Amino acid sequence: MRVQRVRAEPFDVALTTPFGIATGAQDVARNVLVHLELDDGTIGLGEAAPFPAVSGETQAQTLEAITSMASVVSGQDPRRWRRIASQLRRLAPAARAARCALETALLDALCRHCGWSLWSFFGGAERELKTDITIVTGTPEAARSAAREAAEGGFEILKVKIGGVAQPTDLARLLAIADAAPRCRLILDANAALTADAALALLAALGDLRGRVVLFEQPTAPDDLAGMRRVREHGGVPIAADESATDARAVAELARERAADVVNLKLSKSGIAEALDMAATARALGLGLMIGGMVETEICMTTSACLAAGLGGFSFVDLDTPLFLAPRPLAGGFAQEGPRLSLAGSGPGHGVSLLPRPPA
Repeated sequence: MRVQRVRAEPFDVALTTPFGIATGAQDVARNVLVHLELDDGTIGLGEAAPFPAVSGETQAQTLEAITSMASVVSGQDPRRWRRIASQLRRLAPAARAARCALETALLDALCRHCGWSLWSFFGGAERELKTDITIVTGTPEAARSAAREAAEGGFEILKVKIGGVAQPTDLARLLAIADAAPRCRLILDANAALTADAALALLAALGDLRGRVVLFEQPTAPDDLAGMRRVREHGGVPIAADESATDARAVAELARERAADVVNLKLSKSGIAEALDMAATARALGLGLMIGGMVETEICMTTSACLAAGLGGFSFVDLDTPLFLAPRPLAGGFAQEGPRLSLAGSGPGHGVSLLPRPPA
């Protein structure tokens, strides 16, 4: 069994609602689709989701990186995927989205060849996950409407993007969300946009509403672990590291500095092999686990769901971006009903297929 060829192409998917965070917004997910073919004709699909506002990676850079790395993958035995992943990281350590796409396509092809689901490949611990849904940046009125719709759809946790605006605006949005969805719990996500003082001031201004905040994700800059520790020690809510948690070594530093309670794993920022090492490190050092993603289709989202459900024990799940996407030429993946994501019938591989495109 050998990899025969690797091909990458731009994969643009429009969003029904711009995905706004503190540092920028996307109205089109400018992703990259990877086709990896084994010598028996088995095809694996992978997705790269570069988000310039978060990772600094662009679609053009990702396409170039995949092209340069394809020769490393071609001719190799996919059963040695860990060795291949290590080679890719040494070759292009900064091309995280590209490495994610190649590792995903490699494992998808391997599991399809063997007739396995990625969910079972990762361990098959849990059959179902329950995701939150994101309330993107915007006005208090838009936040109120989105929260009401999410609550009516059965979502129990709302992840609210904050930062990038004056504190009164964030506070007004949070109060509107809490009023529109009184039974929902909240995750605050600043995407590294706040200082420790600003984060603590916002939490104090919430008053009794702070009791509904189950997690505060990346309140401060990625390298400001002292600031994150301050928010953790004085804010009264658990802290999740996202932008600060890039690899297993960073996870160990977060634990050593007592800067976080939870680590958010995203395949697009680390690749699959490194994400598994990060999960193991977090567990060994007493940190909780969250699974998230960039603005991804069901290819990467289902792969992430298979990893989280396969390993089991993820306290927070943020796999909602397909809900923001316009129709795309894909079928399969996890089965979703409201917040519930079922992996029981997924596969082989991640189970996502590319639909035939209509003739031009």
